[in-house]
Amino acid sequence: MARPHIEPFVDRDIAFKNMLLPGFGRGMSYKILSMDNETGACTMTVQLAGGYSQVPGFSWSEWEMIVIEGELQLDGRTVRKGHYFYVPAGYAMPAVSSEKGALLLMMYNTGEPSLVEATDHHALCQTNLYHDVDTYLDITWAPGNIVKPSVASGVMIKLLNYNPISHAMTFLYCMTPAFYQDNISYHDCAEESYHLWGTSWMMQFGDVPTGGYFWRPAYINHGAFASEFGCIALGRVDSKLYNHFHYNPWSTPVQNQKRAAARVYQRDPLLYRWMVSYSHNHPHGPEDFEQTVQLRGKDYPNNEPATDGHQHSHWHTHEHHHDDDHDQ
Repeated sequence: MARPHIEPFVDRDIAFKNMLLPGFGRGMSYKILSMDNETGACTMTVQLAGGYSQVPGFSWSEWEMIVIEGELQLDGRTVRKGHYFYVPAGYAMPAVSSEKGALLLMMYNTGEPSLVEATDHHALCQTNLYHDVDTYLDITWAPGNIVKPSVASGVMIKLLNYNPISHAMTFLYCMTPAFYQDNISYHDCAEESYHLWGTSWMMQFGDVPTGGYFWRPAYINHGAFASEFGCIALGRVDSKLYNHFHYNPWSTPVQNQKRAAARVYQRDPLLYRWMVSYSHNHPHGPEDFEQTVQLRGKDYPNNEPATDGHQHSHWHTHEHHHDDDHDQ
């Protein structure tokens, strides 16, 4: 996710703009909270005017939505405040309308907002992934200690969506009144949050009110935290959420990344060696390849080093020169 660090930010401080992209109905306005300038993926608050209507159709991007205020009518039912949708790319939603208007939080995760008029799902759509639920009435709060190491007592969560491959999650979380946690934390993943209701406090930025938002890339310090009267927020992470706790608010993201890597070294030295070799970690000859296979033989059952499609995921031991430019 190539979005910049945005924090602190309150959407009440900026004005709505009219949505002019094809497919969306008149009476839809938006505020961009964060955006990936490479893919168009974005998070935005959306206001639907009373009487709004939208044709059936699908998006080329996976998207999520929660109703902040008001009501929507779709597929013969009315959904209200707190209703959440996870919609895979290519999933044809029915016609949507809002008799009295609604305020929404919408997240387009893999591309820019789009709406292709259609009543049938795209042939490649993973329709089994679609789900929607009334998060306020149909899901119970669970202790926040399902994330390890645990946050302080007084944080509760409701899991809304989980990707078993990437471990990405979308969830509601609340801080109960008089919540306080006095340490600093950072994560290996990007983290996003929007305050649906209430105010929390963070040492670096002060009060985060209703409408408060952040997009926080990996390894950025945050905390300590508190909430005098409690709050409810929607949170998202793009991979496994691990709490690295410490007490130094001045450490840099690079230092935090190295500390996180040191923990990996204790658990798996070979994985650590791959991490610190960065993107130029490929073998330059048969000897390197054979050595890699010998060291991680069980990981390469077919003598084929794993790859993510972008970078080689094996390493070599000899020194080599990195040029500043890569034109050749």
